[in-house]
Amino acid sequence: MIGKARLKAIADTILSAANADQTEVLVNGQDLALTRFAANSIHQNVSETDVSVRVRSIVGKKIGVASSNDVSEQALKGLVRKAETVASFQQQNPEFRSLPEPLPVREVDAYSESTAGYSAEARAKGVRTILEQSRSHDMQASGAFSTGTEETMIANSLGVSAYHCGTMATVMTVIMGSNSAGYAADAAQDVSRLDPSDIARIAVDKAIRSKNPTPIDPGSYTVILESDAVATMMFYLGYLGLGAQSMQENRSFMSGRIGQKITGNNITIWDDGFDPRGIMFPFDYEGVPKQKVMLIEEGIARGVVYDTASAQREVGQVSTGHGLPAPNTMGPIPTSLFMKPGVATQEEMIASTKKGIWVTRFHYVNPVHPVKAILTGMTRDGTFLIEDGKITRPLKNLRFTQSILEAFSHAEMLGRDLKMIKMGFGGFATCAPAAKINGFTFTGTTEF
Repeated sequence: MIGKARLKAIADTILSAANADQTEVLVNGQDLALTRFAANSIHQNVSETDVSVRVRSIVGKKIGVASSNDVSEQALKGLVRKAETVASFQQQNPEFRSLPEPLPVREVDAYSESTAGYSAEARAKGVRTILEQSRSHDMQASGAFSTGTEETMIANSLGVSAYHCGTMATVMTVIMGSNSAGYAADAAQDVSRLDPSDIARIAVDKAIRSKNPTPIDPGSYTVILESDAVATMMFYLGYLGLGAQSMQENRSFMSGRIGQKITGNNITIWDDGFDPRGIMFPFDYEGVPKQKVMLIEEGIARGVVYDTASAQREVGQVSTGHGLPAPNTMGPIPTSLFMKPGVATQEEMIASTKKGIWVTRFHYVNPVHPVKAILTGMTRDGTFLIEDGKITRPLKNLRFTQSILEAFSHAEMLGRDLKMIKMGFGGFATCAPAAKINGFTFTGTTEF
């Protein structure tokens, strides 16, 4: 850990040197380590300790941003001058009013000493359990085991000063056979909650059961989506339309639909940066405390998340604590999504399915139509046919083209357990159940 005192000293140096009308400082400290493996061998072990500083300077209504990872006093003062120079060359932003005023920030305990102190040897021991299971079945394992500590300090010239420190550990593996694959992953702020052996067991089992996959015609099918697949859909739902700016610009499926039914009654989705089941982060990248925001409640569109700029566009609205680092053209998006679970087990979902497709996860997903929340992508690492309440055979992967809202309108059953899936960057996480969805559209096939 770099520590709160050191990060605050960096921010104070910036603010004391600033000449702009308003100044904001984002200081991010990272101590990250990664053990990567492929072909049943560890091939990379890396660690990185770094501090990055981002300055936003406001001159009138002109905004400039500059960043650096040189934290010497001379460099920090130079960084202020760069941000102010950038601002002087910008166009006026007539919508800008002010950086946020300070508000009380509730601290959360997101730090694990065991994660922060986890050694390369300990990660290697965890990876070894994966490699041993892979080798014992004559398969090839690849993936990564990462641990790290991240510290964030936000301060501005109006008095905002917010600090947070958290840890994160992730294990992910893909087990490959000659014509099959299996995937499993888990993440936690406390590394002791991860079980690499169990992750390996799940992935190996998928790879064994998916040997010699057979094709199936594209079409509309009942699907049982594991939590990873549901989390991907939730993430894109947030990215495409659960932020205020996208709604204000009429490029969101929420535009003009607040209070209306947009999914099935069993779908409730919210954002909460204080829920310990996800990645806890008590404020946003403007230092504004996070609020719990109900987005979809029993199928009804309830609201979106706001940052300072989008809130200032609406009379009486305040930021919900979902600002991203400046410069940010996409506006706020939810970063700690949750879906209310159901009561079904995966076994009950399978048993209730006459004919359907089991999906482990999605791959290469891209938006097709933001306003209709349509995505396209492919299944991956464990796709199976369900017949008469049983998984009967592995399938070659399929391409889907599907509206998320329509899929969530036809969710027949939701799993009783939530799984936290880290979405690959920053503090973004989604907690999702498995789901049985009717009428899911597959538009193409693959050769594997």
